[in-house]
Amino acid sequence: MMTRDALKQIVEDPLSPGGKVFDLTVQGAILVWLVAYCIDTLPDLSPGARQWMQAVEIGVTVLFTAEYLLRLYVADRKLAFAFSFWGIIDLLSILPFYLSLTVDLRSLRSLRLLRLFRVLKIARYSTALQRLRRAWLIAKDEFLMFLFVAVVLLFLAAAGIHHFESEAQPDKFASIFDSLWWAVATLTTVGYGDVYPVTTGGKAFTFVVLMIGRGIVAVPAGLVTAAITQAREE
Repeated sequence: MMTRDALKQIVEDPLSPGGKVFDLTVQGAILVWLVAYCIDTLPDLSPGARQWMQAVEIGVTVLFTAEYLLRLYVADRKLAFAFSFWGIIDLLSILPFYLSLTVDLRSLRSLRLLRLFRVLKIARYSTALQRLRRAWLIAKDEFLMFLFVAVVLLFLAAAGIHHFESEAQPDKFASIFDSLWWAVATLTTVGYGDVYPVTTGGKAFTFVVLMIGRGIVAVPAGLVTAAITQAREE
């Protein structure tokens, strides 16, 4: 019988031979489930195919349950693991299946969506995604500051276009709340074209917002690049 230390090495050490097999098995299960989840949404799927999708769901859930129990068993601080980020993700990835045994999840579609937390599990086994998480921790303050500035600019853009266009287009710019859609589409330089200014002042104001919007798009890209570079060096 395998000892707790041997199990701990397999579960928590991805560089060990057993750890590599364990990680690849879980990653493969996630990918198989993703394919099955997408196939299961096809409207004209045959009953036989749906039974196969259900079998995949049961098999993957059993595997994820075993993984969760193993991680809980080998954890030095079991309560800390259970309430950690990855512990909660692991629990949420299997909880909908067991709830479906007692509750009809067709009436609780939001609970069925909890199964999508399984996608996040793959981040645990991806070096690139772990580096991205490290990059977020490095540049978190800068991102929050950028988000605050973006929200302020969004409000100013909505207020400004409402001032210029509310009289000319009362149906589209009736309030600042109505103008927020235009502000989002313009500041992000998407420009859907469903709402646009017709007055001279509104067009001039839009030009300024578009120029600012290009900077808004460039700032987070620079932050991400710098943070990932630093994370890679670390």
